[in-house]
Amino acid sequence: NALVWVLARAGAVLGGEVSEQRVPWAPSLGLELTFRLDPLALLIALLVVGVGALVLIYSIGYFRPGSGDARRSAPLLLAFAGVMLGLVLADDLLTAYVFWELTTICSFLLVGQAGISRESRRSALQALMITTLGGLVMLLGFVVLGESAGTYRISALAEHPPGPGALTVAGLLVLVGAFTKSAQLPFHNWLPAAMVAPTPISAYLHAASMVKAGVFLIARLGPVFAGVPAWWLLTTAFGLATMVLAGWRALRETDLKRLLAYGTVSQLGFLVVLMGQGTYPAALAGAAMLLAHGTFKAALFLVVGVVDHQAGTRDVRE
Repeated sequence: NALVWVLARAGAVLGGEVSEQRVPWAPSLGLELTFRLDPLALLIALLVVGVGALVLIYSIGYFRPGSGDARRSAPLLLAFAGVMLGLVLADDLLTAYVFWELTTICSFLLVGQAGISRESRRSALQALMITTLGGLVMLLGFVVLGESAGTYRISALAEHPPGPGALTVAGLLVLVGAFTKSAQLPFHNWLPAAMVAPTPISAYLHAASMVKAGVFLIARLGPVFAGVPAWWLLTTAFGLATMVLAGWRALRETDLKRLLAYGTVSQLGFLVVLMGQGTYPAALAGAAMLLAHGTFKAALFLVVGVVDHQAGTRDVRE
């Protein structure tokens, strides 16, 4: 249903129409859930619901019918798709934060699975701790940004950003959250460790959707922080370092899923560099790379799942 809705709205959005919707949350406190469908949100939404639908179909053959993994993973994948869609459509900083942390909780449950193995528990807790702490730092940046500007609406902030002092502080705090979620150095280790999750989960969360949340946030708030030199400098420096070092680390891996994981970290660094530039050509290049990476990397993860099932190993030496 979500995929059909996004495809039905695609023509109007690409033609320049922007859809907005407000849902009362806590009227007595002046809080509401605000959603906005524009070309950037449309791009990520297509990845979220399109790849998500394909991964669910793939999962029918991957998991044993009636197994605990199947009964646990299917509803959690659907829940994750819903909260990820809410994140990309959010036009309010507090709304975005709520969905941001909900994706973290869903990721923890999906990576940890039943929690039977020590490795899965450790990997799920590592991802939870890093991304949650980064999210709390990001929330502080949101509060600084919203209170100094007098509004938490992202579209309004892009038109009338606050003064340079508050903007710089908020930008630094927001980047911490974005870097943790998109596995930038030095927060990258949680992503390769999360490869203990079943392959459909890795394909969806760690290739097509969740790891794109930080890149999406940088792209969404780029117009707000366009006048902050530290924004461009930090995204370029950390993105380049992540791209080179993670790419070099991938060359040493023999486990196919971890190889793809380090490759993903490297390509996320490339995306952070592009989205942090604040120029129109870089934004177009970033959008193309975002769509391409989400599709080809998810497909590669699914292929590795087939190889693992048929060969009984993911070790390239075997």
